[in-house]
Order: sequence, then structure tokens, then C-alpha cells
Amino acid sequence: MTTVTKLQFASAVTFTTTSLATLASAAAGGSTWQSAVVDNTTNLYLDAHVQCNVGVGSGTIGNDQCAYVYAYASLDGGTTYPDAVTGSEGTFTAQNPTQLRLIGVINIPTASTTYKSEPFSVAAAFGGALPPSWGLAVRNYSGIALNASTVKWVGINAQSV
Repeated sequence: MTTVTKLQFASAVTFTTTSLATLASAAAGGSTWQSAVVDNTTNLYLDAHVQCNVGVGSGTIGNDQCAYVYAYASLDGGTTYPDAVTGSEGTFTAQNPTQLRLIGVINIPTASTTYKSEPFSVAAAFGGALPPSWGLAVRNYSGIALNASTVKWVGINAQSV
């Protein structure tokens, strides 16, 4: 009998995005939202796909007309992070240029709209393997503040059937 390996998707998890829902537009570097760190040492996911719904308020679109989505990781259980990341949901001032891994860009061409990204792979940012501890960061570079924004992720494993 032949064994077939297929993907197994976990249930979607929504990050707490309190600080993202009001994130001001930033200059290069500047104020950036970070998710709480995800501990992958129990579930051992091979990858995680993330999807962002970014709501923008009213105003004049400017800068790069987008939001940049980054991944960050820690190999030592959440003690050492890149850039100025802390591993807790909130905002931080990113270095310019940042040490974070770009995983996607959400175009924001007009105000007063919610933009939904395609799923982005987190493992792709780290050579194809999801680190033991990881998280996300979003830098709003649209020219206007965000509102009503959400970020979800789904863990992915392999299963033999």
C-alpha cells in the first residue's frame, strides 16, 4: 500500500490587533505594529499562512501607498528578537533599514476601504522552515491611519494517508 503525504491545515487563529487598528502612517522605519510571538515548539507546524485585512481611514493616500508585512523569529524561546521587536502585541520603532523579513505587500490605492491580502507564507521568509518562535509586523506606509484591521494565520503540517 502506498502512503500519500498531504497537507493538514489547522483552524485559523486571529492575532490581537488592538494597536494595528489605529496604526498611524509611518515614515521609513517609524511606528510598526507587531503581533505577540507564536510558540511553535508544541504544534511543530511546517509553515503558517497569514492573511491581513487592512482598513484605512479617510484622507489623502501618499508615501508608498501600501502596508508592508514582515515576519520575525526567535531561536531561543523568545529571548532574542531582531530589530526592536519585543514579542508582545503593540507598536515599536523599526530600524531603517529593518532587519525583519518582508513576506508581503498590501497595496492601498484609495482611502476609506478595507484591503484583503492573499495568504503569505511565513516559512518562505526563513528558508522554508517555520522557526520555533515567530510573529508578524506591519508597517503602514499609506499616508493615512489604519482602522478596523485584522490578521489571521493557519498552521500547516503534513499528514500521511
